[in-house]
Amino acid sequence: MKKFLSLILALCMVLCMTAFAAAEEVPTIKIITLGNGQPENYDAWIAHLNPYIEEKIGCKLEVECIGWGDWGSRRNVIISSGEAYDVIFGDSGNLRKDVEIGAYLDITDKLAEYAPGLVELIPAGYWDACRVNGRIYGVPTYKDSSITQYFVWDVEVLKELGLEEAAMNCHTIQEATPLLQKIKEAKGEPSFPVTKDGVSQIPFIFDGFGAGVRGIGVRYNDKEAKVVKIFEEEDIMAQLKEVRGWYESGIINADAPQMAEGPTYKACFIAQGWSLAAKTVWGPNMGKELVAYTFGPTILSNDSVLGSVNFVSVNTEHPDKALAYLNLINTDSKVRDAFYYGLEGDNFTYTEDGRVKKNPDRSWGLAGYTQGTFFNVSMLDTDTVNQWDEVHELNDKAEPSVLLGFAFDASEVSDQINNCSVIWDRYHPELLTGSVDPETAVKTMYEEMEAEGLSEIIAEAQRQIDAFLGK
Repeated sequence: MKKFLSLILALCMVLCMTAFAAAEEVPTIKIITLGNGQPENYDAWIAHLNPYIEEKIGCKLEVECIGWGDWGSRRNVIISSGEAYDVIFGDSGNLRKDVEIGAYLDITDKLAEYAPGLVELIPAGYWDACRVNGRIYGVPTYKDSSITQYFVWDVEVLKELGLEEAAMNCHTIQEATPLLQKIKEAKGEPSFPVTKDGVSQIPFIFDGFGAGVRGIGVRYNDKEAKVVKIFEEEDIMAQLKEVRGWYESGIINADAPQMAEGPTYKACFIAQGWSLAAKTVWGPNMGKELVAYTFGPTILSNDSVLGSVNFVSVNTEHPDKALAYLNLINTDSKVRDAFYYGLEGDNFTYTEDGRVKKNPDRSWGLAGYTQGTFFNVSMLDTDTVNQWDEVHELNDKAEPSVLLGFAFDASEVSDQINNCSVIWDRYHPELLTGSVDPETAVKTMYEEMEAEGLSEIIAEAQRQIDAFLGK
């Protein structure tokens, strides 16, 4: 009997050790993303989600959500220090410079094996925008991948001041001025509050071709594809001067150049998206009824495709699982809804017909545009039409940039680009908030950039663009 019991005990130990080892073998993939900071119900959310993730792709997730105000500095520290992560969100401002320091994994030859759903889902031209020297280093988010900018207004304020028709016919910075002035005078507070990013949408009609220098680009419909200093262009300077007037008159908040995060409520703001987002995203986030009207054309460019990209760390120990996760969130509605809406049973519930009913008393802070495609996000129970159909339509009708698919090789001018980027970072909080005279600031900014080799960057870019267009 003793021998039998010993045998049983030994067998149990072996089984327990095997089970423990099996549990240890399930890797955890760390995702770093952007939003309002770590959700208060994160522990319950990840505990609910991970068994499903493990069942589907054999790993677990750990998600870090960095707040808007800390994002730029925190992200830079993560990348420059080599801090451990597997997947991180980024955009056109990160791609080339981070690839040059070896931060991201070259996924070109791994997509077909580990993420076939992504290859099928995302249009081929979008992948081209994520190439550096011909290789793919990021997964573009297939969403409102064209750029349509909107003036977004508080409906209650428009009705109160009799500005509904005027807002409907407002499509330019200049046309917005009298409306914003009336709202500011009536409410006694800034009607267009901004952070240090300012009115960053002003130069969106220029394709920056991934160069990493915000001050230069090619106008999206310029058949000659001439690289110009964007802020010297007459129409751009006119808008900067108008914004200067907004700042001086109190339409823009006086502390804008120092503001990392703005107020939740804004009587008016400009945002990229689609018109129904006023009812489904922007309005609910603000707790107000909002309406949106277009600001400028709808454009498809390298910059618009690169507005949301997820990168795999070059140091990941599990590239297969990192790509499997990106494949899953882009193809599986349950996972996509969890990231977009939050914890089922807390932040939202599913209706009998598979729609999402949000809990108005529970907020969810992960930024939906950073995570994956919009086209597998479940509709809200309040939707009268499918908002994703509008997004698809905008993508389909967008005017393509003359440089769509062009990939700039910055290897010959990387030092100049880095130096000019530092200068841009110093000037743009004041320039785009209107807190300085734009003519003086633009002149000084470009003089400093010229001293750091801006002309060399422009010449190299123009040479490559001309070759791309067969000139």
